[in-house]
Amino acid sequence: MAVAVGRLLGSAFLICFLTGLYSHFLQDPLPWMHFPTSPSNLYQLSQGIHITAGIACFPLLLGKLYVIYPELFSYPPIKNFAGFLGRASIALFVSSSIVQIVTGLFDTFQWYPFPFNFRQVHFALSFVIIGSLAIHIAVKLPLISRYWTRKKSYDAAGNLVLDEEDLAPTKETVAANLATASQPTGPLARRADGITGRVMDWIDTAPPRGDPAVSRRGFIATLSVATAAVVALTAGQSFRFLDGLNVFGPRKNGTGPSGLPINRTAKDAKVTDADTGSDWQLTVARGSSVKTYSRADLLAMKQYEVQLPIACVEGWSQLATWKGVRLRDLMESVGAHPDEDLRLTSLEKSGGYRVTEMGNEFVQNDLTLVALELNGQKLAMDHGYPARMIAPSRPGVLQTKWLSKLEVI
Repeated sequence: MAVAVGRLLGSAFLICFLTGLYSHFLQDPLPWMHFPTSPSNLYQLSQGIHITAGIACFPLLLGKLYVIYPELFSYPPIKNFAGFLGRASIALFVSSSIVQIVTGLFDTFQWYPFPFNFRQVHFALSFVIIGSLAIHIAVKLPLISRYWTRKKSYDAAGNLVLDEEDLAPTKETVAANLATASQPTGPLARRADGITGRVMDWIDTAPPRGDPAVSRRGFIATLSVATAAVVALTAGQSFRFLDGLNVFGPRKNGTGPSGLPINRTAKDAKVTDADTGSDWQLTVARGSSVKTYSRADLLAMKQYEVQLPIACVEGWSQLATWKGVRLRDLMESVGAHPDEDLRLTSLEKSGGYRVTEMGNEFVQNDLTLVALELNGQKLAMDHGYPARMIAPSRPGVLQTKWLSKLEVI
């Protein structure tokens, strides 16, 4: 059972690790990195899976701890160096995993009651978790290999039914020892070699036979229902077909101005009506070539309509219809080359995403717009009025609102 639950838990953490790396490097790419821009909902899928798998880790981690709980108090606690590595790695894995998934859950609600930078710690802990997990798997590999695919039989009460391999080399010896094990006098004779010795050791330390507090079937059912419940009741914020079951997800589809939820309001960003008034202009620059556009100028240009999701790092996402000027047309107006990247500046007064960068693969994409309308309505102030960026397969924090400057770099 430890191996079976471990397979699921390890898979969930590996999925979180890989999708988390993708999200991290989208926001902080290395110089040589280029990212796919299709399908246009790639980040929506990736981050939705990341958050959903992270939430599934809660019941899976608790289930794994429940299964191995008696082993934590075996004596002596450390028998050899391999035992030390096993215990140290599992202690590090469990403690860092708890911090990781709890703070990750807080992040989905944008609640940060801890004194450290969430994003930096979340990124660093992901390597601690995967590293400690790798060490633990290496130490336990012989045991994992033995039980990875082997099917065992259980009776109606959930008790293990010994098979031919367990009873080798002779059924008679095991039967005799089973009878002896129930007697209060004398130690149980063990054989030190072979599978029989291990079976006898288990018999010697096992509690009296009887109905277990939790049967194997009951445990599997409880773990399955718990995992399915936490996933189904939150995944609706990421996947529209589950929206009707979204009870605990912090964002609900169809809410907010123009039917789209909001993460960061204009008030939070300290953007005021004075900043976005009639004298607002969007500056587009490439070296000494500089052009400025009022909102009326942008509306007078050829308009394009696209359907793209807003997909935020907190896990929620929603598809919306955007209308505006194709970014590539604005770049061509200042002589930008197709292989040049872009720096975007917002009217925000402060914040880690006031200034962001966009790779040329997004700049040149036909779906990337300087958006002026959302779902058939003028952009609301909280959605980035007078103009905002929208591009395929990008995190919501990089879909810059309240644009003020686009600069070729």
